[in-house]
Amino acid sequence: MTLSRRGVLGLAGALGSLGSVGAVGAAGAGASGALGQAAPASAPRAAERVRTGFERLAADGYGVLAGQKVGVVTNPTGITADARHLVDVLHADERVDLVAVFGPEHGFRGTAQAGDSEGASRDPATGLPVYDTYDKSGQKLADVFTAAGVDTVVFDIQDVGARFYTYIWTLYDCMRAAALAGKAVVVLDRPNPVGGRRAAGPVLERPYASFVGREPIALAHGMTAAELALLFNGEFLADRPVRLRTVAMSGWRRESFFGETGLPWVPPSPNMPTPDTALAYAGTCLFEGTNLSEGRGTTTPFEVVGAEGIDRRWAEAANGLGLPGVWFREAYFTPTFSKHLGKVCGGVRLIVHDREAFDPVRAGIGLLVTARRSWSGFAWRTDHWIDRLTGSDRVRSMVDAGAGVEEIAGDWAAALARFGAAREGYLLYE
Repeated sequence: MTLSRRGVLGLAGALGSLGSVGAVGAAGAGASGALGQAAPASAPRAAERVRTGFERLAADGYGVLAGQKVGVVTNPTGITADARHLVDVLHADERVDLVAVFGPEHGFRGTAQAGDSEGASRDPATGLPVYDTYDKSGQKLADVFTAAGVDTVVFDIQDVGARFYTYIWTLYDCMRAAALAGKAVVVLDRPNPVGGRRAAGPVLERPYASFVGREPIALAHGMTAAELALLFNGEFLADRPVRLRTVAMSGWRRESFFGETGLPWVPPSPNMPTPDTALAYAGTCLFEGTNLSEGRGTTTPFEVVGAEGIDRRWAEAANGLGLPGVWFREAYFTPTFSKHLGKVCGGVRLIVHDREAFDPVRAGIGLLVTARRSWSGFAWRTDHWIDRLTGSDRVRSMVDAGAGVEEIAGDWAAALARFGAAREGYLLYE
């Protein structure tokens, strides 16, 4: 049958210069608890770029979406290798019945700041209704899926590898809500931009659960979105698992950083401008729980941290820790919004000189420890937000008690080892 113009545009947008890629797998439920998990791709050739889950879905002719009314949870990062948005591509293809879009925190078009969304709207490019998922979970979110008239919810958003980055909990909430509403979920995988060699940092304790951490996983989880979906379904949603399919990437390896993927970077949120930001984020975002600026309102958020009144002594103390892979340089900056608006802040800039040796969580803890010791103005937020970010009150209480980095890291070592062992059963890539 000859493709219509709509079909030709959709196919061209999805495939770009793909060539041949592996087909989507449809294995039965395995030890992971997933229904229809795609088989992991074989080891890549040296010059091969990463093919995302969406690209492999397109190469397979969208078979897993056939005959279904589809809704997509995405944002500006949901793009093809040639920078077309997947909503535009899917809408232009007659093989897919795309009926709705769902926007997370920051919104479908990514214009809202942290802790906000764009609300409900209609996408001017496609005419599709856009529903707001932010601050919705459980039956409330299930009702949104029902009202949208979807059979299958597709998730495709670029994550950055930290527990408190909320897109993975949007995925979790969508999975739970889809199960309540009798819908299926398809997760299209993308790289973890900081690699996936290991998990790091404290594991959440359930009394401290929130939208920056629903379940007990490590602060730096070292997993992709599809791997997390399998873990969520197998470990945390086992009482009511969702009908889940994951579409794996090809060409991605656990030691790969984003710059090695050959994919274009789109900021996943307004204060995540580059992959270098993501590399520091799991550590320096902890300063959201303090009275110091985490660099919002600068051109290098999360790569600079500071406040009024801090001088070179903090950088000297941080360098004195001898943390691997990173140097701390004395820095000054003036935020244009958020904390310390319009004020000259002194502090540190992180310079990562060895990405493989660098542990962002230990670096963040080291900066907390030395900031408290070297600056008399240091204070935690009065709502103890740091406890939500770290997953318990242990980091805060140990820093206050004068503990060092290794002592604090030792406190979470047993829980991290348990998470690491559980994580192994859900990994899709070598």
